[in-house]
Amino acid sequence: MKGIILAGGLATRLRPLTWVTNKHLLPIYNKPMIYYPLEAMVRAGIKDVLITSSLDHSGHFENLLKTGEDFGLQLFYAIQSNPKGGIAEAIALADEFAKGEKVLVILGDNIFNFNLLNTVEKFKTKDRGAMIFGIEAPNDPSQYGVIEIDKNGKVLSIEEKPENPKSNIIQTGIYMYDHRVFDFIQALAPSKRGELEVTDLNNIYVKEGSMECEIIDWWVDAGTSFDELLRANNLVAEKVKSGELL
Repeated sequence: MKGIILAGGLATRLRPLTWVTNKHLLPIYNKPMIYYPLEAMVRAGIKDVLITSSLDHSGHFENLLKTGEDFGLQLFYAIQSNPKGGIAEAIALADEFAKGEKVLVILGDNIFNFNLLNTVEKFKTKDRGAMIFGIEAPNDPSQYGVIEIDKNGKVLSIEEKPENPKSNIIQTGIYMYDHRVFDFIQALAPSKRGELEVTDLNNIYVKEGSMECEIIDWWVDAGTSFDELLRANNLVAEKVKSGELL
């Protein structure tokens, strides 16, 4: 199974910080943001990881991470020439890298400590399908992608910012896909925003009945605003000091 970390985009909401470097290289307490998804890959037993980024600041990742040897990984790099192309388009850059294997995809600004290893091992045994990771929203779930699941964790629907949410489970930026994901991306049409939307990709698996969901304990999307960046720093600092995080 191969790993993909998506670290592109322009991060205009975090300017002027992101005039200097890519948002995924900004500090979260005692580490660059990109370290957290990389360490999640290591805990999940993934050995080969592709990092996608936009052209601006792309060399900064290589200067910091080099070959990945310090993490026990082999790192590869790809550039998304259109930073507004969407998450699904960025995943498509890994087609040749994946070589027909299943993939674990993590958005580079996702901060969490859930160990994905057991779920990865179970997913490897499946013939087909996908997995999305969700979290119970502490506040209004209608501002997020909302996941509706049955009692067995099978996904019944995923809706982006619905007026009437069908559950309080919101999607994080952690996904697992079978080898067909690249063919499914090729069949997607751009949304009104001009992007290949990851929700549209996920809903292909939902309609097929092969998308499952696992709930994680805590998670921060650190790259969405100054407030979330600050919250991620404070939360990680608290968990490091308590010994929950290294």
